[in-house]
Amino acid sequence: MSTSTSPAVTADDNPSEASVSAPKGPFSRAAKLTKVSHGKGPKKTRLEPFTAVSYVGVTVFGLFALIPLWMIVAGSLTEESTLARSGYSFFPEPFSLDAYVAIFSGTALFQGYAATLFITVVGTALSLCATASLSWVIARRMPRISRPLTVFAYLPMLFSGGLVPLYLLVTQVLQLQNSWFAVILPHMMAPFLVFVAVSFFRQLPEEILDSAKVDGAGELRVFFEIVLPLSKPILAVIGLFYAVSYWNEWFTAMLFISDPEKYPLQLMLQNLIANVTNAAMLPGSGSVAPIYQLRLALTVVTIGPILLAYPFAQRYFVKGLTLGATKG
Repeated sequence: MSTSTSPAVTADDNPSEASVSAPKGPFSRAAKLTKVSHGKGPKKTRLEPFTAVSYVGVTVFGLFALIPLWMIVAGSLTEESTLARSGYSFFPEPFSLDAYVAIFSGTALFQGYAATLFITVVGTALSLCATASLSWVIARRMPRISRPLTVFAYLPMLFSGGLVPLYLLVTQVLQLQNSWFAVILPHMMAPFLVFVAVSFFRQLPEEILDSAKVDGAGELRVFFEIVLPLSKPILAVIGLFYAVSYWNEWFTAMLFISDPEKYPLQLMLQNLIANVTNAAMLPGSGSVAPIYQLRLALTVVTIGPILLAYPFAQRYFVKGLTLGATKG
């Protein structure tokens, strides 16, 4: 008994089957592979006029923002006599570090940094806790409590108690003279940021919250274990706003702090700019410092750390503002 083998049917012998197994067309995988094999890459996108104008506008705006900052840095490194005679310039000539030596030679700068860091770190932490807690209660629309808290948070956006009642409250009632908490407490909650957080919380999926409650989780557990981990973008944005506000605060410190050893950096800078006598002798340095150069150098030292905080929060910034700005 003999066995016979039939020849294998290939795509060349049966073109109809080949057409079925490898469909033709501009969107088929075979066409894409053929295009790549011939050395033709993907089609380049054409730069639109609006995009080009946007790039140019952002570049010009960035130059307008960076040029004054660079002139401050260059002025802080320029000799005092040249600043008094010729004013500011783009390049520090002749080069001088007298102002920085005067700043870092005493204890005033380190005391100012300690005060500013305490106010910024502690104030931002307390503000985030208060803002997130109040916003969550308002966003949950709880009966008999959410509506009064909404009114409580909204009224400060329209009316202010005034400077005299604030001064009497902090000094006479709370007894916080010469305390850093006198700077923290009046700015601990911003109504606008409260409603931004409320809008974000109302966009969280209700299914996740309901499933957690079905599993037996209480309101506090839902808030700390589910809501806060999902709210990192908006918390980062709100925290950055609070941190910048606390870092730049000097007027409240001027009202309630009279001890020079507790001055924050911004109040020290304000005193040096407003008073030539204070600028001539930096408190705690023990040596006479160049006036104009000292002001610019202290400005650089003051704004440096807060500028470094922006790159770390930049990835959350746009996302947090976009999610929290829509209507809930």
